[in-house]
Amino acid sequence: MDFDLGWILLGLPLAFVLGWVASRLDLRQLRIENHQAPKAYFKGLNFLLNEQQDQAIDAFIEAVQSDPDTSELHFALGNLFRRRGEYERAVRVHEHLLSRGDLSLADRQRAQHALALDYLKAGLLDRSEEALLKLEGTPFEAQARLALLANYERSRDWVHAAQMAQKLEHANQGSFQGRLAHYLCEQAAESSAAEETEHARSLLQQALATAPEAARPRLDLAQLLARQGQPDDAYLLLEESLQSAPAAIPLIAAPLTDYAIACGRTPQALTLLKTHYAHSPSLDVMDAIVALEASHSGPTPTARDWYVHHLEREPSLVAATKWIAGEKLEHEQFHPLVQRALEQAIKPLIRYRCAACGFEAKQHFWQCPGCQAWDSYPARRVEEL
Repeated sequence: MDFDLGWILLGLPLAFVLGWVASRLDLRQLRIENHQAPKAYFKGLNFLLNEQQDQAIDAFIEAVQSDPDTSELHFALGNLFRRRGEYERAVRVHEHLLSRGDLSLADRQRAQHALALDYLKAGLLDRSEEALLKLEGTPFEAQARLALLANYERSRDWVHAAQMAQKLEHANQGSFQGRLAHYLCEQAAESSAAEETEHARSLLQQALATAPEAARPRLDLAQLLARQGQPDDAYLLLEESLQSAPAAIPLIAAPLTDYAIACGRTPQALTLLKTHYAHSPSLDVMDAIVALEASHSGPTPTARDWYVHHLEREPSLVAATKWIAGEKLEHEQFHPLVQRALEQAIKPLIRYRCAACGFEAKQHFWQCPGCQAWDSYPARRVEEL
């Protein structure tokens, strides 16, 4: 078969011209896209950096309308809605992403995680749990499990919280023995309130075995034993706690004193608390010593000398107020006014303060009501921190 070289010579320039025209069209289209979506995108980014979230949202919406297939813009828009508290709009954005058939597996998992966060921030615990469970086996698995753990704690579902904590520990995400002990103590408190005393006792013994150095299982178990008419066993349990949980001695001192008085172990308890006070002075240990000495020999000036002894070691408005309460002033008729003013002044000083968020409370909490952190309250009062 013969080839006509003329057609070839004619076709080559024609192909070159067509290629040049196609490239010019592509460049023109690229310029149009660059003038539309990226311009709106960078405008939104500029607003975001200047903390102008309303304008940033408008710019991102414009960019999404210009290029609806860009998943990154959807993620940015959804995150902005969530930060502003517009959870319903954030949910719609992330649900739209999940409904796309062309979305990559990585982006689909990312959208599922973002949707779970939307529900979690909105307080829709059931929906967030359902969305988080779908992240098992994905790169977001560890984050989802931590979120689920917080979810179960908020809803006080201690059984599922314990299961999730065990999964996290088995996945080498840290030690959760302390939390597991708290979950068992919470279940024991519920059982005790329902008059299921034996079940509560079993749970507390499990908690003690789970975290032998934790103070709460021993304190809760001692309280249960005392209610069952076993103050001697309760005292011995707390006596062990003085060695196993020395940081919690200020919390242990008051119940230890009550049980010692109830079972006739006052001299023994006095010796122990004086030893610990000498090593580490504490307002609560001082109060326990004063109470024990008063119960042993009646209210005497000697017992109150402990307040002066504490003032010699540490300046303390709380100790000074308690000492003045038993003193006779030169103008005794003004004593109640002075005492009332001092007691008002020390109220902020005898609170407990969360080390994580600074939330203050009159009573000691094992879980902070403010930030939900566990064991974030030191056993010492604000004045001693």
